[in-house]
Amino acid sequence: IPVQREECCHVGGSLEFGPDGNLFISVGDNTNPFASDGFAPIDEREGRHAWDAQASSGNTQDLRGKILRITPEPDGSYSIPDGNLFPKDGSEGRPEIYVMGNRNPFRISIDPHTGYLYWGEVGPDAGKADSTRGPRGHDEVNQARAAGNFGWPYFVGDNKAYHAYDFDAETSGAAFAQTGPLNDSPNNTGARVLPPAQPAFIWYPYGPSGEFPELHEGGRNAMAGPVYYYGDYAASDRKFPRYYDGKLFIYDWVRDWIVVVTMDENGDYLGMERFMPHETFSAPMDMVFGEDGALYLLEYGKSWYTQNDDARLVRIDYAVHNRGPIAHIAANKPIGAVPLTVTLSGALSRDPDGDEITYAWEEEEGRTASGPEAVFSYDKAGTYRVGLTVTDSQGLTGTDSIDILVGNEIPDVEIRVAGNRTFYWDDSRIAYTIVVTDHEDGTIGNGIDASGVAVTLDYVAQGHDLTLQVRGHQEALEDATELVGKVLMEHANCQACHLEKGSSVGPSFVAIAAKYPGDATTRAYLSDKVISGGGGVWGEQAMAAHPHLAPGDVGLMVNYILALADTTAIARSLPVAGEAATREPEGSNEQGRYVLAAAYTDRGASGMPRLTGRDVLGLRHARIQAEHFDLGAGAQHFTMPADTLEGLPATDVVIGPDSSHMLLRDIDLTGIRSISARIVSRTDRTTGGSIDIRLDAPDGEHVGSFVVSASAEGYKTYEVDLRDALHGRHDLHLVFVGAGGEARPVCAIDWVFVQQ
Repeated sequence: IPVQREECCHVGGSLEFGPDGNLFISVGDNTNPFASDGFAPIDEREGRHAWDAQASSGNTQDLRGKILRITPEPDGSYSIPDGNLFPKDGSEGRPEIYVMGNRNPFRISIDPHTGYLYWGEVGPDAGKADSTRGPRGHDEVNQARAAGNFGWPYFVGDNKAYHAYDFDAETSGAAFAQTGPLNDSPNNTGARVLPPAQPAFIWYPYGPSGEFPELHEGGRNAMAGPVYYYGDYAASDRKFPRYYDGKLFIYDWVRDWIVVVTMDENGDYLGMERFMPHETFSAPMDMVFGEDGALYLLEYGKSWYTQNDDARLVRIDYAVHNRGPIAHIAANKPIGAVPLTVTLSGALSRDPDGDEITYAWEEEEGRTASGPEAVFSYDKAGTYRVGLTVTDSQGLTGTDSIDILVGNEIPDVEIRVAGNRTFYWDDSRIAYTIVVTDHEDGTIGNGIDASGVAVTLDYVAQGHDLTLQVRGHQEALEDATELVGKVLMEHANCQACHLEKGSSVGPSFVAIAAKYPGDATTRAYLSDKVISGGGGVWGEQAMAAHPHLAPGDVGLMVNYILALADTTAIARSLPVAGEAATREPEGSNEQGRYVLAAAYTDRGASGMPRLTGRDVLGLRHARIQAEHFDLGAGAQHFTMPADTLEGLPATDVVIGPDSSHMLLRDIDLTGIRSISARIVSRTDRTTGGSIDIRLDAPDGEHVGSFVVSASAEGYKTYEVDLRDALHGRHDLHLVFVGAGGEARPVCAIDWVFVQQ
């Protein structure tokens, strides 16, 4: 198989034997994708052979960009089986070719019963479609029941067509035709008229997929795993259940999921679901069912091109009779100054079958303990590892361990605000004070310089459900960072290509911070780079586009990166006391959240590393849309059709029948004067009644009601005055009260507004 080595990429794939002894060989297009703006690499200019996939994938006389099928012979040669794409005499194309039109068929799998070929096709990088160039990039999972052409570089996904393109003039031509596409490239040595293009079995872009929403969004790297057959493992005690019989397992190296695809008896797609949805896999790389019926999974680890501590080979069994226990250690204070006494609890350990478990603790210096709790004391600085082994009644075990860091106390950082700690209001101000106390360094003004405390206020555009690290769960870090940006980057799987300090396929975040100044122009440039993708600054490897990320969130990610340069963090920091404005940024909405964060990194002590203490305060908009409530019992999210009487578009609301309730969880009522609600009534659809506001439980203290007339029609705003004595944090339950036994809802809520 010829390979050009002057330019990258996509030279390898995988090998798999089919049920009839034929060997399948997947080969990438061996074409540089980084000079085509994420669209089809079809550069026909002289000297650009390595940038033209028409010379490989679209070439019937080239073995690259193909999945080959051959029959190995006893003497070391091979023959051509019946049914390949081209005749055995080679007159129309290389006879070894079973499937052509591939970009990067990295992992393949053959159904052992049907002989169908499955593969994941890693797709191009365009973040959005261009009417003159072609579609945005998609990854594919493909199924070949027979030989065929799967379209690259002329099509992607369900045969979304690219356009011809003149790379010199930078002008586009007509879109390619899927029936008999023509390869007129001067680099083509095969047939001009190609077999008709076949659509993908499953396809998905960076953003949400309309056809396959279960695949979510983000970076992508599709792979196709095995088809499982229950009857193949009759004697196994760890085989998967009959539920998975005949289903295809697919996985994504970047998104870290495994998905099970259900097909009918013909192999047609019926549906899909997450496999082990509560498990985050660490870059699944390959998988196969063993002869024992267990699923063997190879995980690459979180980072690219580096030695990953989390790289591993995993065996996943289905435990029919007994499952092993799961150990979990919690510590009241795993980090602290000398002397340090730590109470360790294994109470969160569990046995999935409900068996009683025993506990065995072992500290690395030889001390042991039994029972669900252990106490260890330390009078010397250092790092100490403690392990826990839990054992069930049948002898199966589970283990966990924790490192105890002795010699330096985590700084205590507290954000104090005057007023409410749940909401912000448009054009209001937050009066705050940052208090820092460190066991070794002192306090602000008494051993700690205020300039060493990083204080930031940021707006997260899609932050209503953002989980933030809160005070009391500080972690040990060497440098102060922009916490919110770091959380967002973890959710976006940026670790697949970048490390904070080490080398990977992309530059480290520290290297980026050192290269660029922390000014507004740089922030805008880097934000656009994250969203649009591109390459050439740090080498030829291009960064994929991330068009699904909100620009405001990307800005926070960039802030985190640039904050790794100390001068940038100091320059952006707010004073440790003052007032911060909450003016609404352009493009903001009620889903957003202001995040006030403070962090202090100490100077280290007793030979132990520097530690960072931090506090975070998230403030949501005082107007809360109904669909963002923490729903209770009976109340349901519903899209109200467009109201032609009032000229309103379709509206997301929450409807509630009699005795149902919904809640706002953990609301600070300090300084709240009243609560308003926009309520929708229809005499032909709702009964009217009231919505009672109660504290902490559906039958808790009653503090007011929205009374809705049975004859009310359309949208109306109601207000409840709260007595001045209400303060502190409470769960607010909104209880619908209507005609008892009436099936219709009482009314519907569009939004609630909390007023100072």
